[in-house]
Parts: sequence; C-alpha cells; structure tokens
Amino acid sequence: MIAGFTKEKYSDINVPTLLLDEERARRNISRMANKAASNQVRFRPHFKTHQSAAVGEWFRDVGVAAITVSSVEMARYFAAHGWNDITIAFPVNVREIDKINRLAQQVQLHLLVENQAAINFLSQRLTEAVGVWIEIDAGYQRSGVRWDDGSTLMSLAQQIMVCDRLTLQGLLTHDGATYATHSPDALAAQYGQTIRRLNQARTWLMERGFLGLELSVGDTPACSVLDDLGQIDEMRPGNFVFYDWMQVQIGSCTADDIAVIVACPVVSIHPERNELILYGGAVHLSKENLRRQDGQSIFGAVVLLNEEGWSAPLQGVWVRSLSQEHGVVHVEDAAFTELIRHVEVGGLLGIVPVHSCLTADLLKQYRTLDGELFSMAPIPCAVAQA
Repeated sequence: MIAGFTKEKYSDINVPTLLLDEERARRNISRMANKAASNQVRFRPHFKTHQSAAVGEWFRDVGVAAITVSSVEMARYFAAHGWNDITIAFPVNVREIDKINRLAQQVQLHLLVENQAAINFLSQRLTEAVGVWIEIDAGYQRSGVRWDDGSTLMSLAQQIMVCDRLTLQGLLTHDGATYATHSPDALAAQYGQTIRRLNQARTWLMERGFLGLELSVGDTPACSVLDDLGQIDEMRPGNFVFYDWMQVQIGSCTADDIAVIVACPVVSIHPERNELILYGGAVHLSKENLRRQDGQSIFGAVVLLNEEGWSAPLQGVWVRSLSQEHGVVHVEDAAFTELIRHVEVGGLLGIVPVHSCLTADLLKQYRTLDGELFSMAPIPCAVAQA
C-alpha cells in the first residue's frame, strides 16, 4: 500500500470522494481577506466554488459579511444559513421573478442587468427593493455591455434610475481573460486593461450625472498574484478557497495551496501500457482539461494519500482521459515501477482537479481530513418551484 499511509484513515472511502484540507482552505481565505484589506476594497467572495454553509463559516471568521453566488437557488441556500447581503453574479433570469421577490424580502439582494428587456421586466414585476449592477464586457465576450458602448450604458442607467425599487450601485465584470495568461507580466497587463476599461465606462456615466458608482471585479488569478488591484471598490474571487491544477499552471498558487483532491479507488493496473484505471470519471471530475507541453490532454494531476492528507503531485503521472465513470492514469516509464510499489488494486489515488469549482459541484459533499462530512447546496429540482 501507499508509503506512510494509515489504511484505517481512509477505510470508509469506497467511491470517488472529495477530500478537503481545512487548514489549507482557511489559510487561503485569510490571505485573500488580507489582500482586500491592504487594497481597501470590499471583500465579497464568490461562494459558487465551495457551495457549503460549513465552509462559509470560515469566511465569517475573517470578517466577511457580504457574498457572491451564481444562481437564485444558491442565494436561497445561503440566505437560509444566515447570509443577508448577497449578489447574484449572473444576468437576472426574469423567469425566476417570484423567487427573486421572496428572496428580496429576506436579504439585501443585488442583481446583474445587461439589457433593457430585463430592466423593464423588473420595473413592472419587482415587489421589493434591490441593488442593481450593470454588467460590463471588458473584452472577455461572455455577457455584459461593452465598456465603450456609451449609448447603451446611458440608456440602462436611465431606466434603472426611474424605478424606485432599483438602486444603481455600479459596474461589475468578471475578468475571465486572465485565465488564459501564462506569466505574471501578461496577467498584470490583462488585468490592467480590464480596470482601465471599467473606469472608462464609469467616467462616461459620471460625466453625465450618474455619481457614486462603484466598480466590482472578480477573478482568482489577478486577486492572487497582484499586490495592487487598482481603482476598484469590490473584489469577488471564488476559486482561491481551494485552487486547482489550472491555477497552479497559471501561477496563481503553488501545489501546497490546493485544498481539495478527489480520492479515487484503483480498479485495475495495466503494466503493458503503464496505466491505471480509476473509479473516477467525467461525472466526478468534469471534462475540463489542460494541455501538456507535448500536446497531450491532462484531466488532473495525481497524488498519493498519506497521514497528513496527500503528497506533492507526482512527476510523470497524469490523468490522460476520462469517460463517464472511468479515469485513465498514464505513467511515464521512469515513474511506473516506483508508483506500483505503493498502489494496488483496491487502493486509492488522489486526483488534483483541473477546475475545483466544477468538481465540487459534481460531487456535492466534502470529507475533511478528520473524517467530517460537509454537505453543499442541493441540486435544484426542476419540478419543485416553491
């Protein structure tokens, strides 16, 4: 079995299981809270990564009072656990207006808008007061109003101001383009461009009488790497609580910062091709992948479990493919002989996810290194609309 591994410590694991290192996660949270404080900006972390009331309490311990979520259902879950200042960082879905109205009765709710139809609908159907952010597309081309589309920005701001149940708070963006950078200089340049464009949009509106507008930006790479976050009022990173293999490759963190892995049973070993088969596939890890220097896909790094949690990622070992339930781990010649000295059929291997947000959402439960189980926000039921 695994060198230094206490078999009894993980004896209850028999299916793919999301292991959580509380010490690492708390350290990540504290570091990011300190970053916000040093930049004198509001820290409104995105809870879509962990989706857990128990993990959410660790944020309260560093003074967090306002949070971000990605859906109305997630907002309802965290409202039920005592969070009362919530931004839903997704363009408002008008078909959920009844749930939005009920939620706005309970908490200080903030919504995203990016088109006139949504604002008109809210003006007619919203029964409670909410804060509103105009979502800005600063170049990522996902959703939002282009930063330089002054006429649309002006029109939306005017529509918001004439509705007494809507309060225009400012401009918000997700700087997703930083995930495509490969050096600190490139990351700083990308983030700097986003902040300049946000401020350009704000200046356009301020010069036309819309004063007091705030800027909100959220992405883990920039918030992790850069010391100076520039002229913003609020930061909303989320992935940093756990990090993952993608963030290691970007340079946002080191492997020692990663706070979750998936413990997967080994079901077969194929020495003829230097591969192991895991019970752990796309339904557990997602299909998110990166490219190795040799052009091959990597669906996760591989670690060994031990008494303290898990080892550093193994060199020359990676998840090369995933199907629904299967994970195929490939091992270079130099590493294979050593690896199978420590792993056998019926043992466990740990997989560092490429994207921890998706992996957590798929597995829906954490097992801490002490054996405690943490539940997550339930999967919304399409039938139950209450």
